[in-house]
Amino acid sequence: MSYQVLARKWRPKSFATLVGQEHVVRALTHALDQQRLHHAYLFTGTRGVGKTTIARIMAKALNCETGITATPCGTCSSCQEIDNGRFVDLIEVDAATNTKVDQMRDLLDNAVYSPTRGRFKVFVIDEVHMLSTSAFNAMLKTLEEPPEHIKFILATTDPQKIPVTVLSRCLQFNLKQMPPGHIVEHLTRILEAEQVSCEPAALRHIAKAAAGSMRDALSLLDQAIAHGAGRVTEEDVRDMLGTVGEDHLHAILDGLVAGDAQAMLAVADGMDARSLSFDSALQELATLFHRIALAQFAPQAIIDESERQRLAPYAAGFDREFLQLCYQIAIHGRDDLPLAPDEYAGFTMTLLRLVAFRPEMPALLGTTASAAQASAAPRPVPRGTAAATPAQSAPVQAAAVAPVAVSPAPTTGLREQAIPVGEAKLVGRPSGGTFLPPPSTPVPAAPAAATEWHAIADRLTLTGMAKQLAQHCELAELAESQITLRLPPAHKGLLMNKGQQDKLQTELQTHFGRPLKLDIVLGDVQSETPAARTATERRERQEHAIAAIEQDPFVREVVDLFDASIDESTIKPV
Repeated sequence: MSYQVLARKWRPKSFATLVGQEHVVRALTHALDQQRLHHAYLFTGTRGVGKTTIARIMAKALNCETGITATPCGTCSSCQEIDNGRFVDLIEVDAATNTKVDQMRDLLDNAVYSPTRGRFKVFVIDEVHMLSTSAFNAMLKTLEEPPEHIKFILATTDPQKIPVTVLSRCLQFNLKQMPPGHIVEHLTRILEAEQVSCEPAALRHIAKAAAGSMRDALSLLDQAIAHGAGRVTEEDVRDMLGTVGEDHLHAILDGLVAGDAQAMLAVADGMDARSLSFDSALQELATLFHRIALAQFAPQAIIDESERQRLAPYAAGFDREFLQLCYQIAIHGRDDLPLAPDEYAGFTMTLLRLVAFRPEMPALLGTTASAAQASAAPRPVPRGTAAATPAQSAPVQAAAVAPVAVSPAPTTGLREQAIPVGEAKLVGRPSGGTFLPPPSTPVPAAPAAATEWHAIADRLTLTGMAKQLAQHCELAELAESQITLRLPPAHKGLLMNKGQQDKLQTELQTHFGRPLKLDIVLGDVQSETPAARTATERRERQEHAIAAIEQDPFVREVVDLFDASIDESTIKPV
């Protein structure tokens, strides 16, 4: 016997086996049970959601030899002939190939005759929106007042193209797209009956690719079985669909958390080598940002416990405002792909845009109490006259100038030195300039344990969340077989992923050359962590850059001349 595709073999033959259209089944079942039958039905919905299937089940329910019922027997000659497509009183018409008015007239001329075998003569007109205007007009009278033995069932994927005169004569049912969960459950039952082994993750990929269509899902399942030589595995399905795996997406997120653009570009190179779709990658990345945002604001909205645990470290590591920006960058990057020189360039520019807009925030960099106090302390160099200038003037930028010598006020205790000028934007003159900050002030000497841990953390070859964990800790105790680190409670979210702790422990064992057990305790740190030190140095460099610009004679002259003010947000130390 020849092979029958799954979409035809497993087409539902009763309302009880129909998947995902409960609202339609409920209405039709009640109408059949109470004998309140309309003469014309219109089923709308995307492809593969059950329009033709419901039409055939309705034909069986109306013509079953046991009587009009919502549960046709399926064994009588009428039911079997309908299932096999041989029932003479079920007339299926493809409106896409029968669009003309003459063909509609021939169909309606046949409607006046009584049914040959069944109780009703059922006309199923598929893709009815393809009929011409004349054909619609020709069927209006019959559609409104047909003979008692006629039932019309119309199906369309585009109800907007159907005239309102036709819509008003039909009971309209809008079939919904299949939820992925319903598709996975149905495919699982089919594979169990077919005795085909499968991985649940593979079925989730198929359900997502089907985009709400059960017929598409069954066709993809047929293809997956053939591709996997009788087995359905996640790796085979991903290769077949060209979808981007979660390992790629999580590697991109790890690189973003660490601010490691090189690691993110390496992921893009790997995707390019495998010819994966960059458009799908950006779509999946936007979806992942959405799921992380849900984990931040409403964790209970994520039903899958394993998914919730997998996203928890990212939800704790990303700033909420930045995460919203990431989502916008991903969806706009997808829109920009057709305009890019090529898809690889468009994708990598989107990744670089994520890094470029990544803020220096506590959630990513980490700050301790000592760092917070340092940020509140006075700046090492007194503010110049530009700080007191009103901000109402028109925005401009300072012109590029050569480095000049600036003498800080005596109260700073600094020697007179040549300070290259950095980049700043002034309010008052439309041009730009490049400024370089002075060397940063040395950080006060830390305790011996803190200094030792800073050196160790800098030498560890970690990336992503594992690197963030190491940078936010301080060394509490180092013994022969155990190392104890202290982590501030504000960053306890970094401990939710056990895999990151295992990576850190393995790296420490490699560094010290002996077995070590890693123990991380929560508590207030006694010294400056590597992350806090980095934040402090970055802040101090910014302070010096601002001070250097404000005290530069040329800048002060421009400020006085144009009644301008300095936009400090545009000053970037280099």
